[in-house]
Amino acid sequence: MRVTQLRLYPVKSLGGMDVESARIEPWGIEGDRRWGLVDPSGEKVTAREEHALLRLRAQQVDEETIRIHDGGESILVDIPLGLPPIPVSHARQGFAPPADLDVSEWISDRVGRPLRLVWQEDPRMRRMSGAHGGLDGDTLSLADAGPLLMTSQSSLAQLQEWVDQRAEEEGEMVTGEHSVGGRQPVDMIRFRPNVVIDGGAAFAEDAWSTVRIGDVEFRTAEVCDRCVMTTIDPDTQATGKEPVRTLARHRAWEGKTWFGTRLVPLGAGELHVGDEVLPGV
Repeated sequence: MRVTQLRLYPVKSLGGMDVESARIEPWGIEGDRRWGLVDPSGEKVTAREEHALLRLRAQQVDEETIRIHDGGESILVDIPLGLPPIPVSHARQGFAPPADLDVSEWISDRVGRPLRLVWQEDPRMRRMSGAHGGLDGDTLSLADAGPLLMTSQSSLAQLQEWVDQRAEEEGEMVTGEHSVGGRQPVDMIRFRPNVVIDGGAAFAEDAWSTVRIGDVEFRTAEVCDRCVMTTIDPDTQATGKEPVRTLARHRAWEGKTWFGTRLVPLGAGELHVGDEVLPGV
């Protein structure tokens, strides 16, 4: 098995970027989800509620700078210096310093509502929840529940087969270029993984207690529960029923649907596209 894709998301809920290599820190990929968005009251805002966020894409420029793109326009964003933190509702975060006001206004204009861009200054301060497999000392970025998300192309191929089968059974027609179902591809990007692997049996990753990717060892914290985010087309922001509807038929337990695994680094190092993937027991 090999790594086929590495992806990071500098801003939580914005589009991300593919990379050929990524440095692994205790809280995840370097630069991944260190920025997030809140409303004027400090309540976190994600693409679950505000689909328009997916129209924007964030790119890591260097350790202190990102660039946010909206089609042909973009804006540079520097790490806040000297700005007092504001209250934020990200679980176990509490406060975060905001970006310059002109950046937040630029984003607000494009999304159509007032938003503030905030930066996680120190991910070592955000404890990973034990309810999601966190152990003492585990920390994470502004990601929902785990430092990294790994998905498998073998598992996606099986899901695609199930989606196609259901569409055929129900006589569904493809209604648009980006439709899911009717033998239209389920794009892996809907699941927003950090690491995509290929090879092995579908959903074999569910049972791995540990996995070595390249020279870095990881612990599996949990299988990842999936939400409405996966039903939003990342290109058009249109919503549908898939792939959650088909996951609910084949991959449902505890009242949720499941795809991918959340990983916790057990050491530092660097991942590369093409790295060997060796599951533990």
